[in-house]
Amino acid sequence: MIAATSRIASGALALALLLASLSSLAATPPPANGLDKLVEQIRDGSREMSKTNAEREARFLRDKTQQAALLAQAEAARNAADARAKAAKARFDGAQAGIAALKQQLSGRVGDSAQIFSAVAEAAGAFRAQAGDSLVTPQFPDRIAELDALAQARELPGVDQIEQLWLAYAQEIAEGGKVARFDAQVFDDQGSPQQQQVTRIGLFTAFADGRYLALQPDTGKLAALARQPGHTGLIDDFGRGDEPLATILIDPSRGALLRRSAERPTLGERIDQGGEVGYVIIAIGILGGVLAIYQLVYLLRVDRQVRQQLRQIEQPRLDNPLGRVLASIAPQGASDALLLQDPEVLETRLSEAILRETPKLERYQSLLKMIVAAGPLLGLLGTVVGMIMTFQVITELGAGDPKVMAGGISQAMVATVLGLIIAIPLLFANSFLGSRSRALTQVLDEQAAGLLARHLEANSKAQSSAAGAR
Repeated sequence: MIAATSRIASGALALALLLASLSSLAATPPPANGLDKLVEQIRDGSREMSKTNAEREARFLRDKTQQAALLAQAEAARNAADARAKAAKARFDGAQAGIAALKQQLSGRVGDSAQIFSAVAEAAGAFRAQAGDSLVTPQFPDRIAELDALAQARELPGVDQIEQLWLAYAQEIAEGGKVARFDAQVFDDQGSPQQQQVTRIGLFTAFADGRYLALQPDTGKLAALARQPGHTGLIDDFGRGDEPLATILIDPSRGALLRRSAERPTLGERIDQGGEVGYVIIAIGILGGVLAIYQLVYLLRVDRQVRQQLRQIEQPRLDNPLGRVLASIAPQGASDALLLQDPEVLETRLSEAILRETPKLERYQSLLKMIVAAGPLLGLLGTVVGMIMTFQVITELGAGDPKVMAGGISQAMVATVLGLIIAIPLLFANSFLGSRSRALTQVLDEQAAGLLARHLEANSKAQSSAAGAR
């Protein structure tokens, strides 16, 4: 079909050339032999075109033969690949069937061994987690690798491996009732390991070099607590003791309680949590306490002196209020003696002397009352400031983590506690000082009234005697 198309195209081209030649001849009268040359040219062009078309047809046929050969090769390769794929699938299906048969045969032969394997692996995994937090592990560190091998095994365990797991359980139980000493690496506060002799009390407590130890969560290594709990002196007593029984701290939580106890803030840290308001409360409380103690010592000394003066009422001394009150009515001359015969003058002298002594006896009580009232108010102020800080933190960081709010809440609570701590003792101290000062003032009033009565009685007897003499 392609050859026929080529022939038609070449014929059409020849016809076009012929028509063009004829038109040019018609337009320009050719010479006599011009037609022969034109015919010869047309023939030469036709032969050249035929030759070109023949070469094209030959080249096309040659390419077509090559394409057919390539197609045949590709089809042969595809058929060979299909044959190999079918053979491989047949072998795969046969192998799968063989594997299923072998699995069924293995399952029948294993029987209860699979359950034993599962139980051993599960028990080893559970005990591995327990051993990682046990104080026995630093003494026997190799057992961790053994338990990992049992927990991650992909084969049925042998009798030796099962006995190994049983011995690990027995070892843990036995060591729980022992006090053991062994050498192990202990990490200090800077994270540097040091070889030290460790004393382990069962499964509960371990210490070395006078410091309590705890297991690091990630590594399972022993590390000294950054902050030691109280009663560290028991460690030295325990090491020096020759008695079969000794006192030592026991942590049944395997270190958790010791860490929590060590993390508790000290008294200074608690006070520091109160902030500036807390320090103001403490300063006021110290001032009130000093004044209360000073006045208490003064009143006790005055009470002792007044009791001594009561035993020598006729010999007033000026080192105590009662003596000074009694001495206030001693006549300073003849005119003064005549004045003191007047009961009103005598009563006025005694009242003046008592009023002069009363301020010293009631000294600082008003100030202490103010401090007692101001302590809880300052505590309330600290509480408000702490809550403001807490709400500010919540606004900035949210309420997801309670630790971020601990600072403000601590300040609020500590300030309240400090205010109550200074108010309650000072309230009792002020009440005691008030009762002591009132008791002394009452003694002065009683003695002044008695002195006035005796003086009036003496004057009455003197007047009666003078009237009888007349």
